[in-house]
Amino acid sequence: MSNTSQILDQMNERSREVFRRVVEGYLMSGEPIGSRTLTRAMSEKVSAATIRNVMQDLEYLGLLDSPHISAGRIPTQQGLRMFVDGLLEVRDLDQQDRARIDGMLGSGSEPDIGDLMGRVGAALSGATQVASLVLAPKHEAAIRHIEFVQLAADRALVVLVFADGQVENRIFTPPPGQTPSSMREAANFLNSLAEGRTVSELRESVAREIEARRQQIDALARDLVESGFATWADAGKSTERLIVRGRGNLLAESTAAQDLDRIRSLFDDLERKRDIAEFLELTDEGEGVRIFIGSENKLFSLSGSSLVVSPYMNADRKIVGAVGVIGPTRLNYGRIVPIVDYTAQLVGRILSDRS
Repeated sequence: MSNTSQILDQMNERSREVFRRVVEGYLMSGEPIGSRTLTRAMSEKVSAATIRNVMQDLEYLGLLDSPHISAGRIPTQQGLRMFVDGLLEVRDLDQQDRARIDGMLGSGSEPDIGDLMGRVGAALSGATQVASLVLAPKHEAAIRHIEFVQLAADRALVVLVFADGQVENRIFTPPPGQTPSSMREAANFLNSLAEGRTVSELRESVAREIEARRQQIDALARDLVESGFATWADAGKSTERLIVRGRGNLLAESTAAQDLDRIRSLFDDLERKRDIAEFLELTDEGEGVRIFIGSENKLFSLSGSSLVVSPYMNADRKIVGAVGVIGPTRLNYGRIVPIVDYTAQLVGRILSDRS
């Protein structure tokens, strides 16, 4: 059965309590929970045999699993999903966690947005003791000036100065045969179009102008415009927008060989990840925290991990990025959800104040 809410509605109070205590015990210890342990915790006095029968029924429904014949039970992915959707008690944000996050982020007044987002990631991983993921916003301020700088025969730098005073630099490989004059011509061409436009707006204007004036623009300058500016504009799709902090926390919490294999798989996913637009798509259904368990996690489904993620917005109430944490499926969801939620809201307020 895939309709977990219907299963939960049909369960009696004893089955609900056994299920809830198995999941909560597993999330706390990472170990299978046995019937003898539950007999000491249940609100009513029941025998271990009765509890074993209930656990067998829950296993038949696909909510629990037994890693060994004689061992206790652990929740399945379906069981975790049902627990998160129907039984999870989300706490209020702990004052110590709030103070820790506020203290690490400070006023958020640093001029470089990358530095701010790095501190957001450090605050999240520090508070949750798992790895954090931060998707930094694209820079949407109007461009003031563009310049190309030759570094070597096969390397050049494009420098963009924005109206808000920020400067972005990107190294790229220029087309063969470029000369200082072609680089100046390319910069002059872009600057003639750039005033008052954002990167995305300028990119569209460049494409239209190149098409309309293809015969008028020197071929080398045209190639340089396409190569250099495309390299900078596409940088938002690279892993530089995805900031990862606290990966060592995952290793520190893992002892079993199976857990370590999952962590190594997750590390490989993080290293290979290039199209991180999917990370923002995970939050495209509006505000609030979302939880992805195991294979529900479109980004890291092979690693058997859980992702808790929330979008943040700019002053125009537009989703521009996301923050979250990733770790084993036995995360302390009740504590982590308010931490992620508060951090996302705080980042949104900081960005609004900066604008």
